[in-house]
Amino acid sequence: MDYGQNNILNDISFAVSKGDFVGVAGPNGAGKSTLIKALLGLVSKQHGTIKLFGIDTEKFTDWQRVGYLPQKISNTNSLFPASVEEVVTLGLLAQKKFPKMITAGDRKKVARILDELAISNLKDKMMSLLSGGQAQRVMLARTLVSDPEILIFDEPSTALDPESRDEFFNVVKKLNEQGTTIILITHDTGFIGGFANKLLYIDRKLIHYGAINDFCCHEDELGHHFEKSHGHIIWHQHK
Repeated sequence: MDYGQNNILNDISFAVSKGDFVGVAGPNGAGKSTLIKALLGLVSKQHGTIKLFGIDTEKFTDWQRVGYLPQKISNTNSLFPASVEEVVTLGLLAQKKFPKMITAGDRKKVARILDELAISNLKDKMMSLLSGGQAQRVMLARTLVSDPEILIFDEPSTALDPESRDEFFNVVKKLNEQGTTIILITHDTGFIGGFANKLLYIDRKLIHYGAINDFCCHEDELGHHFEKSHGHIIWHQHK
């Protein structure tokens, strides 16, 4: 896939299998967020093909199968003059045809998701009053309530404190163990080895895609692609 007049991304090719947990890493300006936007059909490509579930993104319409959490979710709290339960319910309304009615079954589903993410106690709380970690879980619940088969995250832990970050990654790992495919951009490279089974490392082009250990074993020859400490953290995760 090639993207953009200024060649933001070139010669990137990879395939994600069902049940994979792919960590996406690379230095600032490497094109990680652009790659995700291209996967979601939010930006156009100049060359190549991008397919979701075997269908070209230009023809793909079954978007409820794909869940997406953008960066800086916690900064959007004040934009939601609604309760946690109402925000999560919106994830179901989006996929309903007119008339968009919430059923008793829908309410049970929302309650189950809130319980699974350990935020049932927040269901009546206003989004504007939540911490960053709490808001992250609520937006994850909103995404999960539509039963996506693949979850795509763009640096979800950026605004989280260490404890909230650990909790969030553990929740995502559990979802992956239950069969949900994960693609996750992160600067927390020290966490990738503990959660992901594959690493996609880009620097405006594909540097590595595959097992993390294979990437670590070639750290010396790939070192010039790292920002300070990236290679060091991944390497010691696996020594």
